[in-house]
Amino acid sequence: MMTGGLSDTKAATPEIQHIVNQVKPQFESKENRNCAMFVAIAYRTQVVAGTIYFIKVQVSDATYAHLKVFQSLPHENEGPSLVSFQTGKTRDDPLTYF
Repeated sequence: MMTGGLSDTKAATPEIQHIVNQVKPQFESKENRNCAMFVAIAYRTQVVAGTIYFIKVQVSDATYAHLKVFQSLPHENEGPSLVSFQTGKTRDDPLTYF
């Protein structure tokens, strides 16, 4: 994949769930709520100076959020950070750039 292009949507993997688990406290803090459910469903990536992940997360039985997460290059030794998010999504809403 060339730098800057958005990948196809893929099913979430254990690695993606791990990233979601790491940014969950950031999401909960910004949303001022606790999420009993926070399950990665699907994701897309964009390669920059690191990787931007667009991740669809199930936050309740019928509610989803789209997360934009930045993961720096490995040599920078930093965890993922929640850049932005969109709430009020459904399972069928496509993951798009935001």
